[in-house]
Amino acid sequence: MPHPLLAREGGDTRLFLGNEAIVRGALEAGIQVITCYPGTPSSEVPDTFFRLSPDGDFSFEYSVNEKVALEVAGGATLAGAMTLCTMKHVGVNVAADPLMTLSYIGAPGGLVLLSADDPGCHSSQNEQDNRYYARLGGLGCLEPSTAQEAKDMARDALLLSRKLAAPMLLRTTTRVNHLRGPVLTGPLPAKKKPEGFKKNPSRFVPIPAFARPMHLRLMETLEKFRAEAEASPYNRISGKGAIGVAASGIARAYLADALDSLGLTGKVKVLELGFSHPLPEKLCLKFMKGLEKLFVIEELEPILENDLRVLAQKKGLGLAIQGKDLLPRNGEFSVGLVEDALRVFLKLRKKARPACAGVETLPQRPPNLCAGCPHRATYFAVKKVFGNDAVYSSDIGCYTLGILPPLSAADFLVCMGSSVSAGSGVSRASGQTVVGFIGDSTFFHSGLTGLVNAVFNKHDLLLVVLDNHTTAMTGHQPHPGVEKTLHGDNTVRLDVAAVCKGLGVPVVEQVNPLHHKKTVEVLEKMKAQSGVRVLIAREPCPLHARRIYGAKPTRVAYVADTCDQCGECLDTLACPAFHKMSGKVEINPLLCAGCMLCLQVCSNIKARKLEAK
Repeated sequence: MPHPLLAREGGDTRLFLGNEAIVRGALEAGIQVITCYPGTPSSEVPDTFFRLSPDGDFSFEYSVNEKVALEVAGGATLAGAMTLCTMKHVGVNVAADPLMTLSYIGAPGGLVLLSADDPGCHSSQNEQDNRYYARLGGLGCLEPSTAQEAKDMARDALLLSRKLAAPMLLRTTTRVNHLRGPVLTGPLPAKKKPEGFKKNPSRFVPIPAFARPMHLRLMETLEKFRAEAEASPYNRISGKGAIGVAASGIARAYLADALDSLGLTGKVKVLELGFSHPLPEKLCLKFMKGLEKLFVIEELEPILENDLRVLAQKKGLGLAIQGKDLLPRNGEFSVGLVEDALRVFLKLRKKARPACAGVETLPQRPPNLCAGCPHRATYFAVKKVFGNDAVYSSDIGCYTLGILPPLSAADFLVCMGSSVSAGSGVSRASGQTVVGFIGDSTFFHSGLTGLVNAVFNKHDLLLVVLDNHTTAMTGHQPHPGVEKTLHGDNTVRLDVAAVCKGLGVPVVEQVNPLHHKKTVEVLEKMKAQSGVRVLIAREPCPLHARRIYGAKPTRVAYVADTCDQCGECLDTLACPAFHKMSGKVEINPLLCAGCMLCLQVCSNIKARKLEAK
């Protein structure tokens, strides 16, 4: 039985995750090539395509990083393939170089870049509004607010991109990616073969002589996008009166609920923009005509607010415009937040909100490395050898949780791959001992160039590659170094140690971090050395091992009666399988992953076999 997302006929209504809806929309457009680098909140889009790929009429790849993903996608669209490239908001920073040029070159087959923004920093190092990239690159931009719109906009963006032979930006936010809602599906088209690349250097090779007219063509294309935005069903005016409210993206959903709560639906004039760039100026002027004041609602930056303010000034409209003076430029919005801002804007009486009954002594539960995580063993060994005498350069991944005490193995973090380069900079500038940490997926993503630089410039850095055989943080996606995926063996696995040696690293060692004594011995040896050294701490993520290899623990740890309750295991390891019950340290056998690291730390911890089920 085919997956519901591959149902060819359509016409039925299904409950889809926002990211699943995007997948269905791309399939309904006739998607041919999908590239990505996984990043929350976009990860379910490529993960779903990956699961569907054995049965789907498309080509899919997990690319090594976002720049490569967009370049592969760019090449595919030049060959006539309808292409989707997915990433999270900070990933677009990595892909910005090809993006700015692809907007000049164009997209003959159609190309949509999915940028999943993350207001509120749910799983990101910053809040970034990638609507700016649409303006910087001259891209048409669509912003869904529901699962149905996510599906429809993904489809329509791809079709419009092909029609105008120009890339488009599909900008989502965490709330849209992870909401679940009803979606009316359409039919899937018959499979088509890309037309192939047609040589035309003046169109596709942006040397200065060709790039200058390309820029002119881009501006002409923007006006074509603007005409599409003017007529788009995703842009609409409703309500009446001299008071106006404008919103784009997910803010439209918050606005609708807030107006309903206030009993103002239809009683104020509302502009909803789903096709937000280029600004549909004629529609906006029609909306603003006769208004006395206007309130603009949008998450993060005042982009729409500034666009409307400039347009009003240009046309001489005596219109008071408010927005970010009543709403924050940070964080995720809510219906309550928008409603409160509307009350201030409309000079309505404030409404006291009933407080939710809470539990006064609710225990804190910060994110933590999983029980049995090999990263915990690595950090424990590194801290035993280096203590607080080293500066710890961290990177992007679940291992960033090493920042938490008692491990405390993350002193600074910039971006993907920066542990190598920024760590080298600290060492060069200060002469301090630096230990950098990088995951295996991040190593291939953007650690390689930093490592090449470190070797070339003779930096002094110990880099620890935390090789857990997967891209664990975003859902266990494969990368060039994995041995196995959901679809079988990786027959071309790149060995991290061999890669490091090939890059000229003079000292490369590999350990199983769960073998504590050996790991400490190797670290002590490498501590006494200088220059660029790489230690590969190689052991699979226990969740990945369970999922891909079917591995299950055969033993679990327990605290023996001889324990004097010193608490050192809690104070130094902080494994989540440990807890205190009635003042005594215990190990929860349901949480214990059977790594046996704790047995190597304390003689009062023992192991017992699990009975086979």
